[in-house]
Amino acid sequence: MAVNHSVFDVKKCSKDMYALLKKLYPLTRSITGNGVRKTLDIIKEHIPITINEFTTGTKVFDWNIPKEWNVRDAYIKDPHGNKVVDFKKLNLHVVNYSVPVHKKLPLEELKKHLHTLPEHPQWTPYITSYYKEYWGFCLPHDQYKQLKPGDYEVLVDSSLEKGKLSYGEIFLQGHSREEILFSCYICHPSLCNDSLSGVVLLTFMAKFLKETKLRYSYRFLFIPETIGAIAWLSRNEKQAFKIKYGLISTCVGDEGCFTYKKTRSGNAELDRVVERVLIDAKAPFKTMDFNPANGSDERQFSSPGFNLAVGSLMRTPYGNYPEYHTSADNLDFISGTHLAESLEKYLEIAFTLESNRVYRNLNPKCEPRLGKRGFYRNLSSSDISLKESAVFWILNLSDGSSSLLDISFRSGIHFRVIKEVSDALVIAGLLRLKK
Repeated sequence: MAVNHSVFDVKKCSKDMYALLKKLYPLTRSITGNGVRKTLDIIKEHIPITINEFTTGTKVFDWNIPKEWNVRDAYIKDPHGNKVVDFKKLNLHVVNYSVPVHKKLPLEELKKHLHTLPEHPQWTPYITSYYKEYWGFCLPHDQYKQLKPGDYEVLVDSSLEKGKLSYGEIFLQGHSREEILFSCYICHPSLCNDSLSGVVLLTFMAKFLKETKLRYSYRFLFIPETIGAIAWLSRNEKQAFKIKYGLISTCVGDEGCFTYKKTRSGNAELDRVVERVLIDAKAPFKTMDFNPANGSDERQFSSPGFNLAVGSLMRTPYGNYPEYHTSADNLDFISGTHLAESLEKYLEIAFTLESNRVYRNLNPKCEPRLGKRGFYRNLSSSDISLKESAVFWILNLSDGSSSLLDISFRSGIHFRVIKEVSDALVIAGLLRLKK
């Protein structure tokens, strides 16, 4: 499998990815509800995901599937009857999972249910209350300061009822039963970089890989964060151990440099593959160690009972940019170009995993005569081309113990060059795949 750059049109892909994100952006998502199902239906227009569900109350390890939440309307009216906060204009205005309420109350009491960001007074925060019954509103701090004393009418036209938790899944069968997992979360409402960028990236990645001959099998999950991963693992406990490696995709649409959060062990093949891809891209990048106290669903897949090698490739990590979990994480904060660049990195990771094999030199006693096989120039010169250098490195280190990735690191030569030259050496009868 390879990323065919003649087929991968970055400009077209960036336009299409941004269009999908723009379509998903207005939907009111949560860990359950109609917004999640609508999101999955839109994804299904691009790739043939299977939509699965858990019923409210179902026990999933130490958790239970919560009630399903849906909200139809929510607002605050001032003493003059003017809507000062309107859910229909921005779904972040209502605290996610707010219980229904409709009453009048004085400003001082209302303030107990209002949330702002004084440090960013023009932005609206994103607040949730999944497992504690509560109602509340979020608004810009500048607007909060302008509220005058008096009685305010508040309405949250929502429902918390027995229902379903929905998630999407697509499985691409490869030659091997070993699986590579790519997962994202679909529970955030109108937040572009956090959550939605990963959803869009994995939709397009699955679309691309679906048309590709694969060595590994690939599983894509579109799930509510935390409870969705826990629920999936509880239903697929035996299946999960086929997962060789995995990546959680989020925060991949902003302009920041790439940041890789390592697997639990920190030294899995996946960790080295991602590092090699980022090195070969010749652009600044950062790495983070695994941290169970801060992160996304890698914490569930990497919990001790599963211990799967799952990392996360982001641009600017969650919590490390001011717009995180605010109304400023909007369509202007991300770009289609950055989404497409991130998709390229993910596809390159898949290519490297697919291609990283161990070979044996079939002519291990001294150097073979390369000139007659077209691998070396016939005129003597002190200049050695990159591909000629790769030939020597590959033949020297292909003793059945070093992988192509090992050789790429030892030599400092781009992995794609190592792979291309090794393929040529196989055709020439100088190299053979180790059984």
